[in-house]
Amino acid sequence: MNINKPGSAVLAALAAAALFGASTPLAKQFVGNLSALLLAGLLYLGSGVGLLLLRLLRDKGWQDPGLTRAQWPWLLTAIACGGVLAPTLLMLGLARMSAASASLLLNLEGVLTALLAWIVFREATDRRVVLGMLLIALGALLLAWPGSTDPGTGAAGAALVVAACLCWALDNNLTRQVSSADALFIASLKGLSAAVINIGLAMASAQSLPVLRVTGSVLLIGFFGYGLSLALFVIALRHLGSARTGAYFSAAPFIGAAIALGLFHEATSAWFWLAGILMAAGLYLHLTERHEHPHWHGQMQHSHAHFPDVEHRHEHS
Repeated sequence: MNINKPGSAVLAALAAAALFGASTPLAKQFVGNLSALLLAGLLYLGSGVGLLLLRLLRDKGWQDPGLTRAQWPWLLTAIACGGVLAPTLLMLGLARMSAASASLLLNLEGVLTALLAWIVFREATDRRVVLGMLLIALGALLLAWPGSTDPGTGAAGAALVVAACLCWALDNNLTRQVSSADALFIASLKGLSAAVINIGLAMASAQSLPVLRVTGSVLLIGFFGYGLSLALFVIALRHLGSARTGAYFSAAPFIGAAIALGLFHEATSAWFWLAGILMAAGLYLHLTERHEHPHWHGQMQHSHAHFPDVEHRHEHS
């Protein structure tokens, strides 16, 4: 994949969305057998170990990931938010609501990512994207409304999933600050760190590892749904920024909901479908947004080849 092309970065973001979206209903199937901490830890263990091996094979040994000293605090804070807190909160939420409803509610991650990118990190936006965010937020409100008749939705479960979205939104914006470094290294370090902390806490509370068949299945889901997905997400962040990568990543919840309904036949209600329509309209506004405005870049340091005038290399008569 030529990630120097904007279209390839969009494909990376959508592929990341597809992998993560599939992981939610698949992980839901193990919620009853494993605690939230242990399940989150095993998912990230599959992510970290798999990506570390993939990176070693790719580079034929250890290579410098390209992280500066100033970038380490950003990355460590991102690991704490997205690698430790968010997955545990999501697993706790999945224990209290259906995978289909939780999947749709994960749309709020893109909304919160964009809000933080605009307000805190001063990324550009336009009215079309803001309208899309409002539609997604309205759909999320319908899913979490206490009077909702959706049999798979509860206020406590929805609150936990929203909290997970906020943690991942912080993670996305913090990771944007280190996205110039090697994507596989960032994703594997996140996975390994989160695995050690979550599994360690689970073991400290006298929990034991499940049978090998269950462990292997969870590790595999973690490798694809958390590991490869995150590596592709970092690549997209590098070229699209937090807000737009989050917008494309908003496709993930619909993929998760489709799998939950198609494979696991979960029950739904009119509230669920109305929320889905609103969120789909918001996603459409995101995907059809065009980012064009005159701008200029201040001084920047690059750890990779950079050609700012690539479109202007031709002779002038």
